[in-house]
Amino acid sequence: MTSFAICPVTASDRPVVERLWLMFRHDMSEFQGGLPRPDATFRSERLESAFADPGWAAYLMSCGDRPAGFAFVRGLDGPVRVLNSFFVVRAARRSGLGLRAVRVVVARHPGRWEIAFQEANTGAVAFWRRVAADLAGDAWTEERRPVPGRPEVPPDTWIAFTAA
Repeated sequence: MTSFAICPVTASDRPVVERLWLMFRHDMSEFQGGLPRPDATFRSERLESAFADPGWAAYLMSCGDRPAGFAFVRGLDGPVRVLNSFFVVRAARRSGLGLRAVRVVVARHPGRWEIAFQEANTGAVAFWRRVAADLAGDAWTEERRPVPGRPEVPPDTWIAFTAA
């Protein structure tokens, strides 16, 4: 894989991140349900928050001059950071880029972390457990929690750890 970078987003990155968001939401629709809106967009509250809300940070991953994914973090103004949304384009998956990106993001925001994923997403299950072990050794936990306001969907699995 060519050179890798993960940088905080800027206003000029927004169109790229919006396009990546559509890919992310498309991928997640397999596990979370939900068709796109009539205009072929998906819900975007987290995207909007990542660019505008205090306590949030957004990062853009790239390989060379090509966008490769994003990471949205919330809770920076509280006791627990949440990796709210994380996406790597399919061509860059299983290359080590995702793990490298998570390491960079977590290192920039030390403290308590939580990350949710869906058990039906077997790739995510393996990835996030590998991330937790990489970042915290044996000092991480996992629990299932209901999805707020969505009783019809299976609970999310949450991992938690502390990063120095």
